[in-house]
Amino acid sequence: MLRVLIALALTCLLQPAFADEREQTQQQLDATRQDIAELKKLLGKLQEEKSGVQKELKGTETEMGKLEKQVDALQKELKKSETELQRLDAEKKKLQSARIEQQRLIAIQARAAYKNGRQEYLKLLLNQQNPEQFARTLTYYDYLSQARLEQLKNFNETLRQLANVEKDIDAQQAQLLVQKSSLDSQRDELDKVRKERQQVLAKLNEDVKARDQKLASREQDQADLSKVLKTIEETLARQAREAEEARQKALIAQQEAEKKRLREAQAAADAETTDAPRKPVKSTPGALVSSSGETFGGPFSSTRGKLPWPVDGRLLARFGESRGDDARTKWDGVMISASAGSQVHAVHGGRVVFADWLRGAGLLVILDHGNGFLSLYGHNQTLLKSAGDVVKAGESISTVGNSGGQDTPALYFAIRQQGHPSDPAQWCRVQG
Repeated sequence: MLRVLIALALTCLLQPAFADEREQTQQQLDATRQDIAELKKLLGKLQEEKSGVQKELKGTETEMGKLEKQVDALQKELKKSETELQRLDAEKKKLQSARIEQQRLIAIQARAAYKNGRQEYLKLLLNQQNPEQFARTLTYYDYLSQARLEQLKNFNETLRQLANVEKDIDAQQAQLLVQKSSLDSQRDELDKVRKERQQVLAKLNEDVKARDQKLASREQDQADLSKVLKTIEETLARQAREAEEARQKALIAQQEAEKKRLREAQAAADAETTDAPRKPVKSTPGALVSSSGETFGGPFSSTRGKLPWPVDGRLLARFGESRGDDARTKWDGVMISASAGSQVHAVHGGRVVFADWLRGAGLLVILDHGNGFLSLYGHNQTLLKSAGDVVKAGESISTVGNSGGQDTPALYFAIRQQGHPSDPAQWCRVQG
């Protein structure tokens, strides 16, 4: 009886405490749910902002590529103008030397003529004792006069040429000043765009600080690239199938025509004689051509271990290595360190199937080498080729840069074999 009374007393005392604890737990749970909702909302805003920054980055880096190309073209024009100016200056110096020499000769003749005056000539006219000597001397004086006139004519021509050269120099210098002014404007514009890009990159780096966000970004980059590659590979496969179907139809039509020709020939032979032995006629099919076998200078499959690297530099990341500090993502190509603006060369002949900005890869070029082989060149500064262009092995297709959010200039280089990543080190020659 005593125990029952004690239990009842404890129940009455503890029941309010249990009720308070349940209420407290419920409040904490509600607060946690509210925090989760707020975090999801904030994460959504960050993703929207990140998407906007990516668009800004695409615009600024595409503009940088165009401006770099314009600056390079202007520098070449400037160099040509300076060379022409040097040539004109050299020509001017030669003409000035000729003018000085001509002035010296004319001055000598002028002094001699002044010194002698017309006395010797008058004496000859009055001297009739030796007519033959008079005729020779008169001819000599005529020659001297003609020589003086010729020298004066050459001197005037030299002055005219010198005036023309000086005029050309003035025009060339004016053109040079205009080109330099245009180049300075382009450089100022490029510096402005670079500063904008730095601001965009700074903002982007703030948005991708967290490790999981970086992983999600890389996964999305890989998904975008895979989507582009899948579209390209499906298009190439479809074109190959269509070409093969057309070839098969042409072959069947050719075989049917050959059979018809054989039947007609045989019927004609039978009509002429039934005793003559029959000679079988052999059919010679035409050469087989398929777009799926387009190899652009030789089959890519036979170049394993022989290809050159697209750019000289040091490998920053190798195929299959972890990307950064996250072991869950691997490199499906290599990263090659090189100076900004360095020429990127096609490792093998092929056709450009993609030349544009792509998330995670920046300004990207993709070459189709035929038979399911693709090579990729990313993070470029400038694209020198467009989709549809056919390039030879070793031809420049882009310049090294740091587009796509990279901090330092480097080239992303990858090889796809039948839709699967392949180690570029197994295809390119070992550098000594």
